Amino acid sequence: MRSPIDYDAVAALANEPLDWRFKGLPAEWWGATAAQIRERSPELFASGVVGPVCVLHASALTHNLVTMARWCRRHGVELAPHGKTHMSPQLLARQFDAGATAVTAATVGQVRILRAFGVRDVLLANEVVDRAGLVWLAGELDADPDFRVVCWADSVRGVELMSAALQGARRPLDVCVEVGMAGGRTGCRTAGEIDEVARAVAASPQLRLVGVAGYEAALGHDLTADALTVVTDYLADVRAAVVRLADRFETDDVLVTAGGSTYFDLVADALTGDWPAALTVRTVLRSGCYLTHDDGLYDRTSPLRAADAGGLIPAMSVWAQVLSRPEADLALVGMGRRDVSFDQGLPVPKTLPGGRVTRLNDQHAYLSLGAADTGVGVGDWLRFGISHPCTTFDKWPLIPVLDDDNRVVDLIRTFF
Repeated sequence: MRSPIDYDAVAALANEPLDWRFKGLPAEWWGATAAQIRERSPELFASGVVGPVCVLHASALTHNLVTMARWCRRHGVELAPHGKTHMSPQLLARQFDAGATAVTAATVGQVRILRAFGVRDVLLANEVVDRAGLVWLAGELDADPDFRVVCWADSVRGVELMSAALQGARRPLDVCVEVGMAGGRTGCRTAGEIDEVARAVAASPQLRLVGVAGYEAALGHDLTADALTVVTDYLADVRAAVVRLADRFETDDVLVTAGGSTYFDLVADALTGDWPAALTVRTVLRSGCYLTHDDGLYDRTSPLRAADAGGLIPAMSVWAQVLSRPEADLALVGMGRRDVSFDQGLPVPKTLPGGRVTRLNDQHAYLSLGAADTGVGVGDWLRFGISHPCTTFDKWPLIPVLDDDNRVVDLIRTFF
């Protein structure tokens, strides 16, 4: 049976010795392997951890994997989770085990990392126009008949650059024409542009037109009625493009793909069911943040919010110590922009529900205590939820996974 990832390469990560490169972890672990630490199952905070430290919660990860897989089955969609969220082969292997059919990447550099761990099916959700990246992709395709990659195109010029770089390749590169939205990111803005790019892809011997792609959250994550109307109208344009291009696709199974972590319910509603009889369509979501969810952006906007019965659960925390109490309502915490995300909201105090982080420096968080001041003192450890996991993962090359008693049950490597 064809494996979606090289499980032996993933397992081998546990045999690499730990050392000073991995911030926050206890010095007493240096020289031991992740497998040895996992076997000991130490209590993290009794082991000499040096703050701040990012952790994942095992029970929440499992819950989120099961919850999202069940949701996708119920709605008749496939899942290619966005690998840029965590860039962790270990977590990706768990996503494949839970039913993911591919992984999404944003850059050729990310695909290189995925290929180092034997990943077979990749959606490269971007335009690829650099010659070096295209030549490398062609080499991978030629060397491995089981490797499948799909990228996007939104201009005739981009198609020309791809075709020129791929001269001499033995296998064509699969391409989706990308549908954009006014004021958004990449993607064709009009039906005429979509059709023109599709014709150019289909006419190129180096490329193969296999579907239509989009990103419905290009304007943000608003849940107002007006914003939802913009998203549903956009998804209707994506669907219309699939139908209009039906006779141009060069594959029996047409790929239609969209879906960040905010509107994937609208994607499933718009892009499944009632396709013309002559079309066999695979609808693939690319949500990535469901795995850890969060205590900010996606807690407010995900279709599977934690507040709902059976919803996703925040699975990532950053722990840090109080360094200073210089004013009555203020604590300075040893955690900053180098440690935790801040692009989509500031960290959320979990052990002080009435507290509020008001700003971050590189290594400090300003924590307003207000009514939450219940004797918080210098040296106390505090737990913080995060908003937008993508930009927390990239700050931590090794992340402990804890059980409900704060014992280490795994150590997760990331590669950014």
